[in-house]
Amino acid sequence: METEENYLERASYTWSEDSIRLFATPSRTARGLFFYMQEAGYFKTVWPYFTERANLNSFLVVCTLSGEGRLQYEGREYALLEGSLFFIHCMKHHEYHTVKGKNWEFLWLHLNGMNALGYYEEFVKNGFRILDIREKELTEQTLRKIIAINQKRELTTEVRTSGLIGTLLTELIAQNTAESRQAILIPEFVRAAEKYLEQHFREKVPLQELADMLHVDRFYLIKEFGRYVGISPHEYQIELRISYAKELLKYSDLSVNEISYACGMNQTSHFISLFREREHSTPARFRKEWCPGPAERGGREAEGRSSQRAGE
Repeated sequence: METEENYLERASYTWSEDSIRLFATPSRTARGLFFYMQEAGYFKTVWPYFTERANLNSFLVVCTLSGEGRLQYEGREYALLEGSLFFIHCMKHHEYHTVKGKNWEFLWLHLNGMNALGYYEEFVKNGFRILDIREKELTEQTLRKIIAINQKRELTTEVRTSGLIGTLLTELIAQNTAESRQAILIPEFVRAAEKYLEQHFREKVPLQELADMLHVDRFYLIKEFGRYVGISPHEYQIELRISYAKELLKYSDLSVNEISYACGMNQTSHFISLFREREHSTPARFRKEWCPGPAERGGREAEGRSSQRAGE
């Protein structure tokens, strides 16, 4: 019979008198809809400050301002230097501490919410890493804003905090994705495949012919393309076609049947099925929702002609 793991926390609280530690009790609305703060603060610590923890339903962001700390997480130890940031799941065993003989100054945030786990899983999908945010002032500023607005709680504090946490997590994922892509050497044949599909997405591109042209095995091409791009070559071509179809639906008067052919799909029913699967809408409904009606288009065109005449 499985038993729930016990919460673990051991710590040495050696921080300065001007350090800040805030606690929050989220409302039912916040727990159900928002990202929310559980704890947050600013610590200026000295040896032997440390925290060891496991099995806490929370996510932790720590941004080092100065000094040096250490993080032990998932079997590895990481140096925490000025400008570094980590984002961890506190259900996993972890320990962080000040380095002996040095101070460690940092901002921190315990957060949670309906989508917090999804954001964390997206952050670590290519492996856990420590971020360098020395040139990302937005990240530090966002943490400071979260702390500031929770020092004096108002009616809008929870929703504003949720918005700031969403901004913070989005920035962390974007930076991590960019650093991960730069950190790995993408094979030239993968880049060439991307470029070829972008130029020929309206044509039938048999994978075997593409692989032969790039002088690689077809299955190896599929595997490596998925590894570095995130989806298969076939799915990449479909995404390009759907994006082009959306452009034509919005900015042209072509019929759905004509757009299907323009995108390289000779069966309109198949095009509609793919479009509905990815956009949760039919092409016709997408056009109706995103485009002005004929009368409105005519009015705008007339308005534009009038403005042009007035300027002559």
